[in-house]
Amino acid sequence: MTGFDSFAMVDWSSGNDTGPRPRKDAIWACVVRKGEAEEPMYLRNRGIAELWLRNLIETEIAASRRLFLGFDFPFGYPKGFARALTGSDDPLKLWDWFERRTEDSPKANNRFDLAGEINRCFGGKGPFWFNGLQRDIEGLPKNKSDYQNPFPERRAVELMPEAKGSFSCWQMGGAGAVGGQVMMGLPVLARLRRAFTGQISVWPFEALDTPVAFVEIWPSLTLGSAPDGRIKDAWQVEQVALSVARMQVEELAQHLNVNAAEEGWILGVSQSKPNIAPPPLRNDCFALPAGVNWTPVDDALALLRERLTVVATPERVALSQAAGRILTEDVLANRSNPPQPNTAVDGYGFAGAAQEGAQVMPLYPGRAAAGMPFDGTVPDGHAVRVLTGAALPDGVDTVILEEDVTVQDNHIAFHGPLKQGANTRRAGEDVAEGDLVLPAGRRLTPADLALLSATGIAEIHVRKTLRVAVLSTGDELVEPGETAGPGQIFDANRPMLLSLIDRMGFQPVDLGRVPDDRAELRDRLNSASGQADVILTSGGASAGDEDHVSALLREAGAMQEWRIALKPGRPLALGLWNGTPVFGLPGNPVAAMVCTLIFARPALGLMAGEGWQEPRAFDLPAAFEKRKKPGRREYLRARVRDGRAEVFASEGSGRISGLSWAEGLVEIEDGARHIKPGDMVRFIPYGSFGL
Repeated sequence: MTGFDSFAMVDWSSGNDTGPRPRKDAIWACVVRKGEAEEPMYLRNRGIAELWLRNLIETEIAASRRLFLGFDFPFGYPKGFARALTGSDDPLKLWDWFERRTEDSPKANNRFDLAGEINRCFGGKGPFWFNGLQRDIEGLPKNKSDYQNPFPERRAVELMPEAKGSFSCWQMGGAGAVGGQVMMGLPVLARLRRAFTGQISVWPFEALDTPVAFVEIWPSLTLGSAPDGRIKDAWQVEQVALSVARMQVEELAQHLNVNAAEEGWILGVSQSKPNIAPPPLRNDCFALPAGVNWTPVDDALALLRERLTVVATPERVALSQAAGRILTEDVLANRSNPPQPNTAVDGYGFAGAAQEGAQVMPLYPGRAAAGMPFDGTVPDGHAVRVLTGAALPDGVDTVILEEDVTVQDNHIAFHGPLKQGANTRRAGEDVAEGDLVLPAGRRLTPADLALLSATGIAEIHVRKTLRVAVLSTGDELVEPGETAGPGQIFDANRPMLLSLIDRMGFQPVDLGRVPDDRAELRDRLNSASGQADVILTSGGASAGDEDHVSALLREAGAMQEWRIALKPGRPLALGLWNGTPVFGLPGNPVAAMVCTLIFARPALGLMAGEGWQEPRAFDLPAAFEKRKKPGRREYLRARVRDGRAEVFASEGSGRISGLSWAEGLVEIEDGARHIKPGDMVRFIPYGSFGL
C-alpha cells in the first residue's frame, strides 16, 4: 500500500434533518490536504452528506489524489449475522442487503421498522432493541426486559481494552446508540461503491489498492472534550483527520494491518491479545496450568498480578478534584518550596552571625510579613522587624526570636552567640523547581494535595476512578426492611461489598440483587459491563444447579473456577463478561469479605493504575492457641489488645459478628502449625487494605 494524499473524517447520524444552523448531533465532516485542515463541514441530512461525499470522491480521483475516508460507525456486525440474512459471511453483501431495503428521507426513515422485520425472522425478541417511535413495532422491544439475542452482543474489536466505551450495534436508539447509524450509513456506502466501481476499497475487508479507502474510526474512543466554544463533533472530525494525515506511511500501514474479514475493526485499536480481554473470549486470562487442582494463595496472587492490566483511563483534572485519584505520570515541581528564603519565626533579621556576649543594633524602619515583602535593603549592622513566613529582605540572612530581644529607642539588644542563617529557611530546601514531587501510580492523599499546591501544580493527569459493580444473587435474599419468608435471609453481602469498594477508593456501582434466574442475570451482567470496569458478584460462583454466575461465564467461554487452598472461601470464579473482568465471590459473607481483601483488593488496585499493593502486616505475639493441618492457608478474624493478637471465639464462616468484632486478620501459613500463646503470628490490620 502506498501513502494517501488527502484525508477526510465523517461523523454520521441516523436522525432527521437538523436544519440550516450548524449544531451538535448532526453529520459533520472535515478534509485535510497537504497537512492543512479545511473548515469542518456541517451536513444537515444524509442526502446532502451523500452528495458531498460523491463530489469529494470525484474531486480527489480527478486530481489523482489517494483519499483516505473515515466513518464513525461499524462496517460489520458480530459473527454470524451476515450469513443469517444473506447466506454469506461477506459483510459487503450485507451492505447491499440493507441498501435494497432502507427507505430514507430528510424527515423520516424506516430503520425501526426494518429492525423489527429482522427481529421477526429470529423469534421477535432480538437481536435489535429500542423502538424510538410513538407507535408499537412488532418484534422490536422498547427495552431489554424480554430481550434475546441469537448472535454475539459485540464484535471482537469492541471487547478490546482500547475500545472500552464503545456501544453495541444492536441498540437502535438512546444515548450512545450506533445501531441506527450503521443501518442508515451502510446503504450510503454501498451506493458510493456502486457509483465508483473499482475505485473504492473497504478496510479491512479488501486490499487497499484503489484510489479511495473507506475506513472505520471512532473519534470518541480517543478524544476527550472539545475546546470551549467548539461543537464537539466538528472538532473531533478535524482532529482525527489531522492525526491520520500526520502519520508516517509505515505507521499507518501498521495500524491497517489487521485480520477481521467478517466483523470489521476500529482503526487504532491494537489487535494484539492482552491477557485482560483477549478476543474472542477464552479462558486464557485466568486459566491455570495443566494439572493444577488446588491453587496455593501465593500462586493465585502471582497469576492475578501477572495477567491483569490497567483498565482505568486517564484524564486531566483540577487539583481540587484530585483527592484519592491515581497519578498517570510523574509530577515535577513548577516552583520551589519555599520559593525564596524566608523567616521561620517572628523576630528581627540582620546579616551575619552574632558573636558571644551582649549585642546592640539600630532598628531599621519597616517590616517584612508573609505576602508583604520589605521594600528596600537593610544596611549592614542594622536589624529589621520580620514575621513568620516573610521573605528575607535584601541584607538579611539571620533571624533572632523576638522572645530573646529587648526593643528600646529604635534599637534591639540580645545575647549572642547566634550562628549565621539561624531561624531561616533556604529557598527550595523542601523541594526545588524541577524536582520529582510525586511518582506515577500514587494515590493522592490530602498531604499530597498540599505539596502539589505549594509547588505550583494546578492541574494533573490522573486515572478515572475505577468503577466496581457489585451484584448479589440468590432466591433466598431479601432487602433489609422487607419481610423475610421461610428459608430467606437478608442480603448482607451487598452493603458490605459496596462499602468496602468505597473505602478502598474505588467507585461502587450498585447493581442490586437478582434471583436465581439465568436470563435476568444475563441482562444484569450486560448492563454491568457497560457501567463498570470490574464486576464483583456474590453467590452462584460454584458448580451447583443454581450457580448461574459460573454457568453464564462458562457459556461465554470465559470462566475459570479457582479452587484456592484457603479457609474461608475456597471457590473463586474468575471470568470475563463482554470484556469486563468478573470476580465471582462466595455467597458466605465471611468468605466473601476475606476473598475481597486478599484477592480482589490488590487486583483492583492494579487495574486502577496504582500497581499491585501488598498489605502491610505486623508480627505480634498470639493471645490464643490453635492447631492447623498442612495444605491450605487460613485467615482468622482478629484484633489487637495489650500488644497481642486475639482471634474470634468461633471460626465458623457463618458468624458475621466476627467480622464486626475484628480489626484485621491473622494469616497462618500453608504448612502445619501449632500456635501457642506468645508465639509470633502475622496480623494484617483492615487499614492495610485501605479500610
